[in-house]
Amino acid sequence: MAPMPADPNAPLAAPLTVGFDLDMTLIDSRPGIHAAYRALSAETGVWIDADLAVTRLGPPLELELAHWFPADRVQEMADRYRALYPAYAIEPTLAMPGARDAIQAVRAAGGRAIVVTAKHQPNAELHLTHLGIEADAVIGWLWAEAKAEALREHGASVYVGDHTGDVRGARTAGALAVSVPTGPCGAEELRAAGADVVLDDLTAFPAWWEAYRAGLAVGSAADFA
Repeated sequence: MAPMPADPNAPLAAPLTVGFDLDMTLIDSRPGIHAAYRALSAETGVWIDADLAVTRLGPPLELELAHWFPADRVQEMADRYRALYPAYAIEPTLAMPGARDAIQAVRAAGGRAIVVTAKHQPNAELHLTHLGIEADAVIGWLWAEAKAEALREHGASVYVGDHTGDVRGARTAGALAVSVPTGPCGAEELRAAGADVVLDDLTAFPAWWEAYRAGLAVGSAADFA
C-alpha cells in the first residue's frame, strides 16, 4: 500500500523556530528612518543625505553615521538618533507585503517566529507593536554573523532576511538562509552570498513554508531549499 501523503498542517514533533530580520524584511522603515535622519540633521546642523542613507539599510546605525560625523561624535549621535527615533520613525513605517501572514504561517503551524535585528531593541519592539506583528521574541543589536548568537540560542533552523549580512548570519548559525530582495541587495547578490532560497517577497513565504514543512515530514526538505 502506498504511504499516505504528509499533512502539511500537522504539527511536527518538535516546533520549528524561524527567525526574521526587521528592516526591509518585515517592515519598510525607509520613511521613518528618513524622518529621523532629517530630525537629527536639523538639530545638529550637520548635513545628512537621508535619501542616500535609506538606500543602504541593514548594517548598524553607527556605520552610517560615520559618513556624516567625525569618529569621536558617532556614538553620541547614535544615542541621540535613537532617542529621537520613536517620535519620528514609528508612525510612518509600514509593514512589508506579506509580513503579518509570514509570521502567522509559522505560528499557525505550531512554530515560533522570532525577530533578530541590528536595530535598537526597544525601537524594534515599538515597530512591531505599532504594526500589530506578533513575534515570540525580539532580539536586537545583532548584525551579520553576530545574529547567529540569537539564532542558535533560540534554536532557529530558518532565518529570513533581505541583506547579504542576514545570509552570513544564517549560515554561521547553521540555519537555512531564506532571502527576499526587498532591501538593498538584489536576488543575484543574495544567491552569490549563499542564500539557500530566494523568494520574490514575503507574500511567497506561506506557500514555501507549507512545502518546506511537508518536505521535513517526509525527509526531503532539501527539495525546497
